[in-house]
Amino acid sequence: MQTIHVATGKPYDVIIGTRLLEASGEQIRSVCGGTKAMVVSDTNVGPLYAQIVVESLRAAGYDADTFWFEAGEEHKRAEAYLAILEALAAHEMSRSDVVVALGGGVVGDVAGFAAATYMRGCTLVQMPTSLLAMVDSSVGGKTAIDLAGGKNLAGAFWQPSLVLADIGCLATLTPEQFADGCGEVIKHGVIADPELFSYLEETPLTYDLLMTYPAAVEPIIARNVQIKRNVVQMDERETSARKLLNFGHSIGHAIEACDNYQTGHGTCVAMGMSLIAHAAAGRGVCNPKVPTRIEELCKLHGLATRCTHEADELYQVALHDKKRSGSAIDLVIPAEIGACSIVPTDLDDFHAIIAEGIAAQRGEGK
Repeated sequence: MQTIHVATGKPYDVIIGTRLLEASGEQIRSVCGGTKAMVVSDTNVGPLYAQIVVESLRAAGYDADTFWFEAGEEHKRAEAYLAILEALAAHEMSRSDVVVALGGGVVGDVAGFAAATYMRGCTLVQMPTSLLAMVDSSVGGKTAIDLAGGKNLAGAFWQPSLVLADIGCLATLTPEQFADGCGEVIKHGVIADPELFSYLEETPLTYDLLMTYPAAVEPIIARNVQIKRNVVQMDERETSARKLLNFGHSIGHAIEACDNYQTGHGTCVAMGMSLIAHAAAGRGVCNPKVPTRIEELCKLHGLATRCTHEADELYQVALHDKKRSGSAIDLVIPAEIGACSIVPTDLDDFHAIIAEGIAAQRGEGK
């Protein structure tokens, strides 16, 4: 078991290990207090793990209940958010009571947003069950729902009081779901840790590795949490350095929307990283080996990198990205593996970058 401390305005620990579900009640009681708890999950994760957590919470003295909503990014909407709020009110939760977000990134985002706004903020515990949520979305305090106009357009910064990442939950993911989480792992290597990137080139974080040698997965998850922790501590509310975590996301989110959220977030980020790296290399601001290394590492982890959409389509959707400010958008541009910069980019140039990345991927103009 590893514990990583996050020293934000409201500090908390991220605990990574096994059999944390069964011990969650004691851990939450020691950190959070309160008398009532609501375990919020979805229809995929709830049947697997919610009862284990509820029983642990009750053994620790909580009046605990559960609420599930339909699984899938398409349900990360106001309807699910409002239903959670109504469930908290029906359970007569107070602001000193605990919302437990048990699930992947969608659950963490929606339940976190409900915790941030119920009675103007109540205690939140994140219990990520997917690789993507463990290495990324459960840490840092971003909570949100999607609107018709775009992804994550309504939300709040609301740090959890505790994060419990039970790596045993990863065994119930499909190989495709596990691979999708590797998109964020690779992103962390590109923006902050060339040693991690090189290690993954030699020892890919695969589903087979999880199944045959699960102990090897824990330190990789811990390293990713440390990377995100370090960035978040520098810039909790994303005004400067935290924007580095958005590498590949502006285009990646557009691909998600164009695919009607049927393609996983990590896969879309992989596509976005590849496009940006190709465009940057074509402009001479990125080592020309970087796009190939990114694409080959993504391939080793079962991630697609080639985008089938056209530049105009992606650009029109990306205009709704929350990182846009007026006639510019902040892009993360790689120079080397482990060395990226945040570049305010004119929207016309952003369109050109998307087009150049797609052309390079397709081998056009060579």
